[in-house]
Amino acid sequence: MGIIRKPFKGIINDFKGRVACYKEDWTCALCSGVGILAPTAYIFFASALPVIAFGEQLNRDTDGSLSTVETLASTAICGIIHSIFGGQPLLILGVAEPTVIMYTYLYSFSKGRAELGSKLFLAWASWVCVWTALLLFLLAIFNACAIITRFTRIAGELFGMLIAVLFIQEAVKGMISEFSVPKAEDPKLEHHQFQWLYVNGLLSIIFSFGLLITALKSRRARSWRYGTGWLRGFIADYGVPLMVVLWTALSYSVPSKIPEGVPRRLFCPLPWESASLYHWTVIKVLSFLFSEC
Repeated sequence: MGIIRKPFKGIINDFKGRVACYKEDWTCALCSGVGILAPTAYIFFASALPVIAFGEQLNRDTDGSLSTVETLASTAICGIIHSIFGGQPLLILGVAEPTVIMYTYLYSFSKGRAELGSKLFLAWASWVCVWTALLLFLLAIFNACAIITRFTRIAGELFGMLIAVLFIQEAVKGMISEFSVPKAEDPKLEHHQFQWLYVNGLLSIIFSFGLLITALKSRRARSWRYGTGWLRGFIADYGVPLMVVLWTALSYSVPSKIPEGVPRRLFCPLPWESASLYHWTVIKVLSFLFSEC
């Protein structure tokens, strides 16, 4: 209770703690040379891949109201803000399954209300995020984080396990969905016929497990008995992003006889294309900014 009676104490202590090593964090990173590229590339893909996957899930669950455009933009902006003001340039930040579940429930609720509907979903969700941000500011001011000392480590581990289980669940659901026709698409198209759906599903399984296995193997490259030390170190440092690029390139090497749309790809228009103008609204970006910060 004494901590609650001293507002801003936790913020002040955090600020003093960060000021002491803020300059050193940046100077060490900038003076480390090419060595900083390996963790940077790893963190980039560790942040971008889930954001893209969950952005596609949001696009499906909210009927296109939110998509990969918003998730990528909000993650990039929030990541830059955290890096500059928090002094943590390698902080992993992004959308997780609980965030997707929250927006899905918000969309389902607004869609079922005549006074809201899907057209006012973004405005309503933005105000939800504004009030959530204000509550988080109040919790920070009155040192609510001090209550974490009343919990054992198992609480954090259970939440981490929940996130991991949700990741795995969504990955399995995503691979299964590759064997069926996506919602709101014409099932009469050639690449939606049974044989091509079957091929599309098999390719998704091959690419998914291929990326997973090769990425895990590449992380242990330093213990390999073949290759030079420099090559093993390079593969261990850059193996994960290299495997992402490699398997993405393999997905484009399918025979020309296979119809366009197999394997199925994520549609994410470039910011300057007309197809993305709908997504670039202030209210949508702010909605995600408040939810991620």
